[in-house]
Amino acid sequence: MRNLVIRSISGLVYAIIFISAILYSAESYTALIAVFSAICLWEFNKIINFKNYIPYIILPIAIYYTKEIASRRTLLFILIITLICSFQMIYNLYRSKNSEYPKTFMDKLDVGIRYIILPFTFLTLLPFINNNYHPYVIIYIIVLIWTNDSFAFLVGKNFGKTKLFERISPKKTIEGFIGGLFFSLIVGVLIGYYSSVLSIFNWIIIALIVSTAGTFGDLVESMFKRRANVKDSGTIMPGHGGLLDRLDSLYFLAPFVYLYIHFLM
Repeated sequence: MRNLVIRSISGLVYAIIFISAILYSAESYTALIAVFSAICLWEFNKIINFKNYIPYIILPIAIYYTKEIASRRTLLFILIITLICSFQMIYNLYRSKNSEYPKTFMDKLDVGIRYIILPFTFLTLLPFINNNYHPYVIIYIIVLIWTNDSFAFLVGKNFGKTKLFERISPKKTIEGFIGGLFFSLIVGVLIGYYSSVLSIFNWIIIALIVSTAGTFGDLVESMFKRRANVKDSGTIMPGHGGLLDRLDSLYFLAPFVYLYIHFLM
């Protein structure tokens, strides 16, 4: 009971801080994502045992450059690189046990850039459409993630029989994935009906991306933790683990949703 209370309080505090920053202004959202990305980078570096300050210099430079300086063509180039890195992470889920656990200095620096810094730059940019800040785009995406995770868990727990990726995440099932996807699509339709920014069709596509890429984001983080033999990325959120554990789906899917909204829609 005590653990449930602690978990509920820390989750509520996290939600209030996150949603308040999103709704208050574009600047508060950007600042919070910068702080969150630094914390996630710190937690990830602990997982891979990387003790160096260089990533913490690269991170703010990357966020500032992509948001304030980079042209549309440059952003597309960086986005393509980021997506290639993301697909490489997904591919590594299917490879041997130690395929993505970095050992050398350069490997650790490289994987931190590919897995944390690049995706977070596009999470920062995601709600800025035609140079206008649309906070509800991020809030709706978070709602879709919550829907997918909740119903994947409920459907998987009650009907799941076929393991999705037992070696990486033994509790995930194909039935749970399908359930999460199905209910995410339903919520996507509802969001599209009330959204003044994007159409129902666009929110259906985004829901599909969120469910699929978000699931892979969770699996990729689980891969790193399992190979480092750790349960949680940190202890910053009592009852929940680390911030990386809470944001793994959101920042991993961000480049995919950004590609759709800004270049394919």
